[in-house]
Amino acid sequence: MNDDTFKVLFIVPRFFLSGAAEMAFAPEPARSNMEGFRLELRHLRYFVTLAEEMNFTRAAERLMIAQPPLSRQIRDLEEELGTPLFVREHHSLKLTEEGVLFRDYATRILSMSEQSIADVRNVSKGLQGTLYLAEVEGKGPNIMAGWVSEFSKLYPEVQYNFWNGNSDEVVNRIHKGLSDVGLIMEPYDPQGIHSHHVHAEPWVAMIPADHPLARTESRTISMRELADCELIIPSRESRLREISDWLGGGERMPHVIARISNVVTAYELCRQGLGVAIYPAAVTDIVTDHQNVRVKTISDKDIRASYVLIYSDEHPLHNVARKFIDHLIGQKNDALTPAPSVIPECHAAKK
Repeated sequence: MNDDTFKVLFIVPRFFLSGAAEMAFAPEPARSNMEGFRLELRHLRYFVTLAEEMNFTRAAERLMIAQPPLSRQIRDLEEELGTPLFVREHHSLKLTEEGVLFRDYATRILSMSEQSIADVRNVSKGLQGTLYLAEVEGKGPNIMAGWVSEFSKLYPEVQYNFWNGNSDEVVNRIHKGLSDVGLIMEPYDPQGIHSHHVHAEPWVAMIPADHPLARTESRTISMRELADCELIIPSRESRLREISDWLGGGERMPHVIARISNVVTAYELCRQGLGVAIYPAAVTDIVTDHQNVRVKTISDKDIRASYVLIYSDEHPLHNVARKFIDHLIGQKNDALTPAPSVIPECHAAKK
């Protein structure tokens, strides 16, 4: 079955006024300006590809079409919607606010169309399709890779699309339906998502070797000892509030000199002596220069990094995603325990 035989119907005014698209899978009738805007799935694919490449030449090459037809299709799309989707300046492209909204809807629609075909085929051919996963750094890749490895042994025809970012970005992708399953770290807003706690680990301080705190023999350190240090911390706003609370709340604000989402950059800055980096213990996997960096576990008993499996409570799960989650939950501690410090609590987040 060719998925381009399906058509998508957008009623333009209602799409932008209500924030929801009307979809209908139906044969394409003769076009009429009085009937609203009829759009084939391939047109959505053109737009999404251009939004990813931000370059007409590269997008046309990916789509294996000539550039003039692509430019014409995008121009026609903008005329039909009555709003520009791209800002064109000096041979560069940028999505407009409307373009960002339309990209999110188009991506979800393409994913749904592909998955609907895969789900139908699964009935006779076994589980097939693509599972869209989003994860944080730290222990995230290790945990997710273990889950996928076990699942792929049961369902070898399933494919995987991985995305990596911070917890806020992962939650946002789950809300928008861009990813099926996410792996994040607390804290997070539970509104609209189901969650399962899967792992916990301590926080550590990466300390430049010439820092006075690095010269002590103890392998642990307290937040009180770090209170006067120049700190490198994760970029999430919630992390700044959390670390401030660890240091005594409003009584004492941390002296933060850098906020970085990429832990490798934090480690390199620490090696160069910029400051003390505070990150979850998984960072020790990348610390190779023990001569210039000392790692000490933060000893405060309530300071832990908790990893959480999440999926949407607002969008229906397709068959592959449902099987994946059911598999993890069905495996009990084996699937949801990467080692050894496990939080056995499992709950559905309240709305």
